Amino acid sequence: MTPAANKTILVVTAGGRNPQILINTLASRFVDVAVLQEQPESKSVFVKRRARKLGWITAVGQLATMIASRLGKRLTEQRSDDIIRNYGVSDRIDPAIPITSMESINSEQAVRHIRTLQPAVIFLVSCRMLSPATLATIPCPVINFHAGINPQYRGLMGGYWARVENDEDNFGATVHLVDAGVDTGGILYQSRIKPSKSDTMHTYPLLQTAASTDIVIQAIEDALSGTLKPLTANGPSRQWYHPPIWTWLWNGISRGIW
Repeated sequence: MTPAANKTILVVTAGGRNPQILINTLASRFVDVAVLQEQPESKSVFVKRRARKLGWITAVGQLATMIASRLGKRLTEQRSDDIIRNYGVSDRIDPAIPITSMESINSEQAVRHIRTLQPAVIFLVSCRMLSPATLATIPCPVINFHAGINPQYRGLMGGYWARVENDEDNFGATVHLVDAGVDTGGILYQSRIKPSKSDTMHTYPLLQTAASTDIVIQAIEDALSGTLKPLTANGPSRQWYHPPIWTWLWNGISRGIW
């Protein structure tokens, strides 16, 4: 793979504190960083899609956990502030970083924008999965940040499930190439972190993000220099989802894993 002539880095995200940390990290290291921000998926679309896959009872239970998680974040602000301070990262929106807003990364408008921008690399963090049709139109490397260790904890809530599975050695994050599967692309780098007793489902993703800025920078540097070297994934592969509210409460009350 040859070095990229154009050095533009396009970050695709639906927004939020954790993606902003990585956007700021990249902007502090690289000159040409742009953001394509898509609209978050509606909860009704989420529930319908999840119900088709897992059934309505599980889907509604997962939605209840998501709602409880959002409310619970208010109780973990001190721990969140500690993580940001301890890792020396920033979640402030930088007005100097250009942001283009669109409905979806899979829209024709987004594809046209990518063709016009001609980025050297596209970095995904907290956004929709790229459709096979969209992925096929992109000539540059597409890299994803995943808050979990692949392939054991693909999908959602990787840190939470690692703790539930008594597998804290695999509490961490993965930066990987994007293919048509769910977090199944070639692994570039991984980080492993020891969560604090005060961490919960509300702070796991923040901790995984703040502790992984170095592997994000390294992966982007590799993409720009044409030296990406994906690794073959080892270990059992499983896709995880949000825990239904009853599972979350049981693990919290009986095991102290929230």
